[in-house]
Amino acid sequence: MTRTAASIVEVRRGSSTITALDWGGTGPAVVLLHPNGFCAGLFEPIARDLPETCRPIAIDLRGHGTSTGSVDAAAYGFDRLAADVAAVIDAMALDRVVGVGASLGGAVAIMADKANPGLWQGLLLAEPVAFPAMEFGLETENPMAAGARRRRRTFPNQKTMIAAYSRRAPLSELAPEALEAYVRWGTTTDSEGTHLRCDPKVEATIFEVSATAIGASAAWDHLPRLSCPLTIVAGSETFLPDMFTTQAEHAGAPLLTVPGGHFVLHEDTARGVELINRHVLEPSRR
Repeated sequence: MTRTAASIVEVRRGSSTITALDWGGTGPAVVLLHPNGFCAGLFEPIARDLPETCRPIAIDLRGHGTSTGSVDAAAYGFDRLAADVAAVIDAMALDRVVGVGASLGGAVAIMADKANPGLWQGLLLAEPVAFPAMEFGLETENPMAAGARRRRRTFPNQKTMIAAYSRRAPLSELAPEALEAYVRWGTTTDSEGTHLRCDPKVEATIFEVSATAIGASAAWDHLPRLSCPLTIVAGSETFLPDMFTTQAEHAGAPLLTVPGGHFVLHEDTARGVELINRHVLEPSRR
């Protein structure tokens, strides 16, 4: 089964707009939350192959995709991003909701549970950014933020962008269809070329926020208090060896280790679909 194109949903949040993609379907809503610097459309290959007995909905986190950004770093606190997600779920009147979060999206899902216990029936989180404060205690410039600021934002066209990304890790680890979906949904094109919708400055700011009390450590603190079942999945070649074992123990949750790197849900689309089916969809129907 392959779904047709997603419909676009816009939810007002004060002066901001948060955008979601809704692929339709019946049964539980599967809310899909992307990593930092990406967009809701990254999940399109997975969403289109999920069974008709669920309703995949991917959300552009603030400052990503077509959701409004901000110059205020506090606007990217994980609690603020989580409030946007909860607002979309409320505006769409969703119930029987399960959550799937990758990297930043995983941490945001955790914080959404903190503010709204019972929001999720279950969570599948792929290498969520939920770490003790000491893990991000950097005395020098945050290397992830520095790397994001060096990111090239404009290419001649989407084809050139895809070719460049496919040659360099970590984006080269994405399945071809996931990379294509990210570039198609995560860019805008004008007479000067194809531009990333997510400003690299926003991506860098979120990496910096991750190292503060409103970032990864806040998600870490809530992990043992989650109000729903949780499964954590990590890649065997993760850049944080042993961290996700510690994280799963802290949460009292099972850890699945699968071949691959940080983008475990998006490196093999069929595997991503199977993980979602097995660990959040099937349990939600029991």
